[in-house]
Amino acid sequence: MRILHVTQTYHPFLERGGPTVKVRAIAEGLARRGHQVTVLTSWYGGHYGTRQVEVGGVEVHYLRSLVRYRATTLNAGLFSFCRTRLRDFDLVHIYGLYDLMGPTVAHYCSRSGVPYVLEPLGMTRPIDRNFRMKRIWHRILGAPLFRHASLVIATSQQEERELLEEGLPRTQVVLRYNGVDLADFATLPPRGAFRREWAIPADEPVVLFLGRLIPRKGVDLLISAFATACPTQGRLVVAGPDGEPNYLKQMRALAQTMGVESRTIFTGPLYGDQKKLAYVDCDLFVLPSRYENFANVVAEAIACGKPVIISDRCGISEFVDNQVGLVIPRDLQVLTDSLRRLLTDQTLYHRFQKACPRVAVRLDWPQMLSVQEALYAQAFAVGQEPR
Repeated sequence: MRILHVTQTYHPFLERGGPTVKVRAIAEGLARRGHQVTVLTSWYGGHYGTRQVEVGGVEVHYLRSLVRYRATTLNAGLFSFCRTRLRDFDLVHIYGLYDLMGPTVAHYCSRSGVPYVLEPLGMTRPIDRNFRMKRIWHRILGAPLFRHASLVIATSQQEERELLEEGLPRTQVVLRYNGVDLADFATLPPRGAFRREWAIPADEPVVLFLGRLIPRKGVDLLISAFATACPTQGRLVVAGPDGEPNYLKQMRALAQTMGVESRTIFTGPLYGDQKKLAYVDCDLFVLPSRYENFANVVAEAIACGKPVIISDRCGISEFVDNQVGLVIPRDLQVLTDSLRRLLTDQTLYHRFQKACPRVAVRLDWPQMLSVQEALYAQAFAVGQEPR
């Protein structure tokens, strides 16, 4: 099948968040299965003209940004690509909302009779900043984008429920979980390198948070809970890029106020092998987020054999709850008690740790890609039906 993936961000712009890694995993995985895959995306680096490259067996078209507001761009060459190339594809897969690229491609798909699937990436309900602008986007661009999609892909049961509550037809909404590339985590670095780099004693427990530093992710809640649960010993590692102006500065100030500044390490963003070093050397991974449609970093922590604590607003919770960790309400006292429990109850900790490989196998990308191929076949069939 000839498939076009449309995404606002793609490799190598890892600082743009989890979708960058996820879309690449899907695109390259499908290419290895014999599909002809093309990615249409924006370039966030230095100035240059639109160009085409091959990355991992995937043809990637990077479009130069003429105008940029946060993650949204107006791209040179977008209309030309749609007019000249769109009919070359059997199916289009659009990722994310609140940009101009997806709705533009969807418009040309509708005109050209090319079916497309939409994967909202948990963005259907506005959850961060600019709520008024997002509601306007939905009225003008979002409504036709959803209406003409052959299928709308949810990545968790949580997101599936939300899409149905928003009024989408049951026949249009389908479920395909996110995955983790277990091959990438098959060989892990030896324990100790990350601790040596940050001068963490070998016998001191390490609690890890990894993600963009934005209010929704709950770093403030974690710092406060850590200060009470680990008053004299333990290190809290907060890894990730600053996603809001001055938010990192605020979190440093909070750690100082709570008396744990000397035991809280802000590493900045970690990618590739550096990220694996942090996973290997931590004892516990925590994500007390207000909302995650899935939470890929949790899957990665599980693949590295680490028990987790997450909020009940993370879509991956159905794989975690009492299997490889604790799923809790987003409450300071509950998080504090949960940290104490998993750092002291060795029987429970080792039970969760022992189950990590079994749960990780259920999240391996090859299984998810088989589901994806079946959904593409379904979407293609729906797209051939008269409207």
